[in-house]
Amino acid sequence: MKPPRTPEYSPADVKKAWEHADTRDVIDAVFNYNKRYLHWEELKWRDLPVDPLYVWILMKAFRERDMKYVSFDDLRLKYNLLDDFLENLHFLDRSAAEIISSGLDSRPQDRNRFITNSLMEEAIASSQIEGAAVTRTIAKKMLREQRKPATKDERMILNNYITMKRITQVKDEDLTPELILEIHKTITRDTLEDPNDEGRFRDNNEIRVFDMRGNVLHTPPDFALIEGLIEELCAFANNDDGQFIHPVIKGIILHFLIGYIHPFNDGNGRTARSIFYWYMLRKDYWLFEYMAVSRAIKDAEGQYKLAYLYTESDENDLTYFIRYNLAAVKTAVDNIRKYIEKKQGESKQTLTILQKNEGLSLRQAEIIKSLIKHPDKPITIKEIVETYRVAYGTARSDLFRLEELGYLAKRKSGKEYIFIFRGLKE
Repeated sequence: MKPPRTPEYSPADVKKAWEHADTRDVIDAVFNYNKRYLHWEELKWRDLPVDPLYVWILMKAFRERDMKYVSFDDLRLKYNLLDDFLENLHFLDRSAAEIISSGLDSRPQDRNRFITNSLMEEAIASSQIEGAAVTRTIAKKMLREQRKPATKDERMILNNYITMKRITQVKDEDLTPELILEIHKTITRDTLEDPNDEGRFRDNNEIRVFDMRGNVLHTPPDFALIEGLIEELCAFANNDDGQFIHPVIKGIILHFLIGYIHPFNDGNGRTARSIFYWYMLRKDYWLFEYMAVSRAIKDAEGQYKLAYLYTESDENDLTYFIRYNLAAVKTAVDNIRKYIEKKQGESKQTLTILQKNEGLSLRQAEIIKSLIKHPDKPITIKEIVETYRVAYGTARSDLFRLEELGYLAKRKSGKEYIFIFRGLKE
């Protein structure tokens, strides 16, 4: 990936550009491409009525009219609230939570199971973005069975999962350097070359972000500035200071800042996405517990990196980064809606199983339904605990009850029992 650039231009270029401001085709191009918020790297290849540089100069001028600014130490961030941003934010504020709430069963155990699945998806995808080479199937099996990770990549996923659950517990706490260090320590445990780097800010300037060809994409601030920058980041997260920034936008800015500061030798991306998740829950966007935003990011990973690079290469214009992340959030909501529709169809199957097989509880029927899909897959008590978020004794009772009714066969495996599906009753 070649590092993106924006062009330099002189006062004479600006004067020449404004000579075209009365030309309808030029202004149409300016407004059209500003609506789509193209970067110079995207604009310069377009078929334009005049030199692309002149269109770019006018685009920049119109962007500046409505720009909002965020001062952060010596870093001056800015962004535009595009119409589609406002539409997406309105959707999140008014409709998304209703879609999720109305689509989920009112029973706490169903909501808990949904949250568990989403936390798993988020943990897996966030780790895969950073290079964890583990499939979703294997990763979910490890988490559900509470199996110890066999590789560093599996450990990354387990750490992420533990971190996500921890964030749901500390969502009402202020963000502090200590909390950020705790999150980093949890998320990187036993995965770094130097274990001493776990939960510790970097103490060197050797860290760079490179592309596959060795080009430097990002040089973080001097390590001596990190503690001060993190203190300021925490103050920005905890206080409004009279400047209203929509919570989702502010969460995205926090996400960007962790990536920009790059306070750790490794684990910065996972920490950044965790801080975003923390901030959304802190601001009562409970629907994010049900969303795997990192899954949407993983599916468009190249654009995620470009969003960072476009922002930094264009005078720290966060609009690129905000646009990408809002689109990822919208995709995550769409994925939830599809998942709910799928689960509603499966619920009808569960009811059919209940009607045909007397003596089952609803959860026991759902266990059977999952076994029908994978009849050769053994199931364990620990897996039921993690999947359905129930106590060990409850999970044990369910499986023993299903064995008693003839649906499962019980086998001893070491100190644990495994259960094999025997089929439905005729």
